[in-house]
Amino acid sequence: MAAPVALPFAHSERSTVGIEWEVALVDQDSGDLRQAAQAIFAAVQPSDGRDHPHITSELLLNTVEVSSGKCRTVGEAGADLQRALDEVAAAARPLRIELMGAGTHPFANWATQRVTDKQRYTTLIDRTQWWGRQMLIYGVHVHVGIEDRAKVLPLSRAMLTVFPHIQSLSASSPFWGGQDTGYASNRALLFQQLPTAGLPPQFERWEQLEQYVGDMRHTGVIDEVNEVRWDIRPSPRFGTLEMRIADGAANLLEVTAISALTHCLVEHFSSMIDAGEPLPTLPPWFAQENKWRSARYGMDAIVITNADGDEELVTDSIGRWLVELAPVAERLGCAAELEQVRVILRRGASYQRQRAVARRHAGELEPVVRSLVAELAAGRPL
Repeated sequence: MAAPVALPFAHSERSTVGIEWEVALVDQDSGDLRQAAQAIFAAVQPSDGRDHPHITSELLLNTVEVSSGKCRTVGEAGADLQRALDEVAAAARPLRIELMGAGTHPFANWATQRVTDKQRYTTLIDRTQWWGRQMLIYGVHVHVGIEDRAKVLPLSRAMLTVFPHIQSLSASSPFWGGQDTGYASNRALLFQQLPTAGLPPQFERWEQLEQYVGDMRHTGVIDEVNEVRWDIRPSPRFGTLEMRIADGAANLLEVTAISALTHCLVEHFSSMIDAGEPLPTLPPWFAQENKWRSARYGMDAIVITNADGDEELVTDSIGRWLVELAPVAERLGCAAELEQVRVILRRGASYQRQRAVARRHAGELEPVVRSLVAELAAGRPL
């Protein structure tokens, strides 16, 4: 057995929040992707030559990630994201580029996308080959500060019980390479093909995580801990639990609504630990089934809600959670953002709205891109 790797967990204030949102650069005329991230970064780079704190690169040159700082509330994080988006949009406009948010681009060809010139990405593609080159996907990641390392793994296991709720609400990748995949979130199943991606192991002790990282480094699977790409993962460097469940969002309202739900759930489970109450868990096979069901059926998924195998329509379960979490949202200052989850329940998730646009245009997907661009500009579902 390899030597474990020590993973010191940074001090973090409880339930601070940070959000990362990957957006696509699309051509104003054709709606196809543009490989223009480097030009955007050059335009937004601060005058002192340092990297922009809230606008960063991702795997592909068609992608820009906007991120918030460490914030007290989801609303504050959303304001950071909007300022960064405005800067990117201003830099993109003279290039005839628009911004689009979704889990996948409806018709772009993955084989023609260029990779960002960074060693970590070059290594990833060299190792993963065909699957790595297919990672034409976009997500939203939510970091929540955890004040005590002993809470991190129990919270990770508890968040697996509500994984399909977040995935169903955020599902926005029904199309792939010009085809309707039949899935609400094709991104979810694409991404888990990478080594170390997918659902996390349900470790009981921090030492098991350190042993896992040691084994993975010893066998050459990873070089750094951030190459562990689980859907829910501890982030020792920031002192957070990072939820990487959500598809890329079409607009800021959905980013903040889904982030508020995530934020409240982590705080709710953390309070249960404080009260000495047992946290909910699911057997790994139920967690895996829930991920598949929510990826396939989205808002129509029947999810497994407990270890006994009881089931419920995901939207009914979300509705009950919104009531239960209302006091938590008041405490965290995100009551308005949590209430916006009801907008998604009422208007449909992005994958449903995208399919509706395609139906109205006899299956044409360029209008779907136009609708996604309009939603991001408007900041809300249209």
